[in-house]
Amino acid sequence: MRKIKLQCFFILLQLFNFIYWICFPLFIRRFLLLLTGSKIGKDSVVQNVKFFSFGKLNIGNNTIINSGCYLDNRRGITVGNHCVIAHDTKIYTLGHEIDDLKFKTKGKNVDIEDYVIIFSNVLIMPGVSIGKGSVILPGSVVTKDIPTMKVVGGNPAKIIRDRQVLHSDKEPYKYWFSL
Repeated sequence: MRKIKLQCFFILLQLFNFIYWICFPLFIRRFLLLLTGSKIGKDSVVQNVKFFSFGKLNIGNNTIINSGCYLDNRRGITVGNHCVIAHDTKIYTLGHEIDDLKFKTKGKNVDIEDYVIIFSNVLIMPGVSIGKGSVILPGSVVTKDIPTMKVVGGNPAKIIRDRQVLHSDKEPYKYWFSL
């Protein structure tokens, strides 16, 4: 019975992702997120992304999450205000215990504070916190917490330098599509 329930959940999730993908008006996408238990702040936009669960997603004000991102919200993702997450970023909150005979799952939520910029093709692993104003360079693999106002890059991501200023005058993105 558990396997049947799980398969029904996966079918509903695929249907949700498909409906979310074909709905172009932003107010419908916003409504779908709110309907399924997510929280999304004023002037925030979540483009065509793939969700791994319903709810457990909390997005602040004036934040943009671009197309092609994977949001593994099974353990929870919190994104602050005025954040930019570029295309094809993958944020994971759940994985497997590789040394367990039953390959059991393990995971933790991901927290992204205000004014963070995450460039394209970044991979963020379960349990990571990214401090206010930090910048994650393209293609980075973030496996550990990132302190406030740091620029990081690489695999695994390492601190490159301090960030000098915040993008405090960022205008809201209200595009129906993004590249």
